[in-house]
Amino acid sequence: MNVVVIGAQWGDEGKGKIVDYLANEAQIIVRFSGGANAGHTIVIGDEQYALHLIPSGILYPDKMVILGAGMVIDPTALFNELDMLRERGIDTTGRVFISDRAHIVLPRYIAVDKARDEARKKPIGTTGRGIGITYSMKSDRDGIRIADLSWKEKIAELESGDRDFLIPYIDRLEAMSIDLAAYLMHRKNAQVLFEGAQGALLDLDLGTYPYVSSGMSCAAGAAIGGCVGPRRLDKILGVFKAYTTRVGNGPFPSEFRGPVEGTEDSGETEGFEETEGFLCRFIRETGREYGVTTGRPRRCGYLDLVALRYACLTNSIDSLVMTHLDVYDTLGEIKACIAYRIGDRIVENFPASIEDLGRAQPVLRTFSGWKKSLANALTYEEFPVAAMEYIEFIERFCETPIDMVSVGYDRKETIIRKSPWTR
Repeated sequence: MNVVVIGAQWGDEGKGKIVDYLANEAQIIVRFSGGANAGHTIVIGDEQYALHLIPSGILYPDKMVILGAGMVIDPTALFNELDMLRERGIDTTGRVFISDRAHIVLPRYIAVDKARDEARKKPIGTTGRGIGITYSMKSDRDGIRIADLSWKEKIAELESGDRDFLIPYIDRLEAMSIDLAAYLMHRKNAQVLFEGAQGALLDLDLGTYPYVSSGMSCAAGAAIGGCVGPRRLDKILGVFKAYTTRVGNGPFPSEFRGPVEGTEDSGETEGFEETEGFLCRFIRETGREYGVTTGRPRRCGYLDLVALRYACLTNSIDSLVMTHLDVYDTLGEIKACIAYRIGDRIVENFPASIEDLGRAQPVLRTFSGWKKSLANALTYEEFPVAAMEYIEFIERFCETPIDMVSVGYDRKETIIRKSPWTR
């Protein structure tokens, strides 16, 4: 069975934890898009791991993990990450492979990436890791793939700096290279988990262009970057947070507005929930909303159900996975965006126009808070009624079931309503 996990918002939804959790029942985990610009945090007991290129399933000793054809690989970042895992007692020997069709990030791409974004009149806010430049080189048919490393004529054509950078890595990269299509063809009966990067709203075609990533972060990308046909994808899971965040520039209709304020010294929230500045600070600190890769504080806002429903529709999401619901445990009420007000119009669908999205004001629905910790719940039925009402409204609005709910960072803090490994 082939299961796909994508982000259903603008990234940072907690996919790393969910992939790590689901990997327990998978044999192979394939990351199908992105590069070292992604960041997944996994917490196991007192241990925390930050991964950028290596698929989250690597923490299980019996799993095979593969960097797919849709990825762009920075060799320095890759081997630094492998060294970090080994230093922390994770044996990766013979368990990490790279599709021979994946492209390579060269150091000069990083400098070009930073300079290009700085030169824009309206910067996109990239991570500056050379990802966009590598995808551009790929589209221009001037890139270099893992498969090309043994092509002496190709290597000889490279600029001397690029060639000098690559030569020390060639043997190590080739030792990890596989024909991913053939590899998976011979393992048709395996449980395969396809892991996405970023989120559906950052997809190059479906997202808020031009404020998007350069790769395919939509569900369709799993077929292309995973080297399987679309009919081979059995189930698609979309991960979303109980609220919405975004990193970098671009429209964000449900973003909290107003000066950031808070009462973190007292720990009190009563009476402050209506202040959007307070909510921004409260959610950012409680939810640890800082980029794993960049450390940048994330922009925070109400759950945008218009955008989430759009992600469900355009990605054929079979079921949703909600994370960070516990962040709302202490609030007396919570709100979600159910439509946009653009000028004198009420808009219920997610527009392509960046101008419209930039002018959009959220139409909000208010829900009662539950004022109770969810951390000790072992089943969905143990949730407070108010928490269940919030979840079930989202299901109805998006016409998509929520089959998993995360109420903490640890693996065990995960509520399963229906196993993702069932058809």
